Amino acid sequence: MISGLTTTIAMLQALTLHSLPLFPLGTVLFPGGYLPLQIFEVRYLDMVSKCFKAGAPFGIVTLTQGSEVRQAPGPEASNDSTFPEIFHHIGTLTRITSLSRPQPGLMLIQCTGLQRFDVTQHELLKHGLWVATVNIIPDDQGVAVPDDLRPVAKTLERVINTLLAQGTTSEQMPIQPPYRFHDCAWVANRWCELLPMALEVKNRLMTLDNPLVRLELVSDLLERNGIST
Repeated sequence: MISGLTTTIAMLQALTLHSLPLFPLGTVLFPGGYLPLQIFEVRYLDMVSKCFKAGAPFGIVTLTQGSEVRQAPGPEASNDSTFPEIFHHIGTLTRITSLSRPQPGLMLIQCTGLQRFDVTQHELLKHGLWVATVNIIPDDQGVAVPDDLRPVAKTLERVINTLLAQGTTSEQMPIQPPYRFHDCAWVANRWCELLPMALEVKNRLMTLDNPLVRLELVSDLLERNGIST
């Protein structure tokens, strides 16, 4: 039984996805993270609808150049000019947990970050949607928060409790349950989402293989930002 489970896990960790639709954004979504989005561009409306109906994921990647909303070329540009986005090759699989259509041409969705992936090939389709072949990156190892870093987890718990006490609705909460204050990766990822830092820094932190190192770096960032733990 254990041997079979190990084989299954290894197969999942080596999983390659083809034609994964990508959503380049000016943000970094970490595994376990929460992301509400407004969808109104034609290139994403159909993709999001199909993913939601099929229960299939799409990928969030962080922009390094270009805009979240595609801009038309100016009058000085040639007719075939385009402004394709440039994005990091490490991204996060995303599952849509809620979808509503308050008006025609507008979707409101809530997403949860799943596993990280590495883009090996990508292609821009005619209607402006990026699709990619990606390799799934194994989940962070479960590492308990050590004693010297427990104040970092306790401070995060206080932040969440303060927001809840202020009457923040579940949709407005930047951090969604289940809460895993004992887990290095979960605590580090939630702080990475909350702390003000350059997207490049957030992306580098997300790509770290060792969740304990990520949490240690987050602890340093908290100290630099004057946040007492």
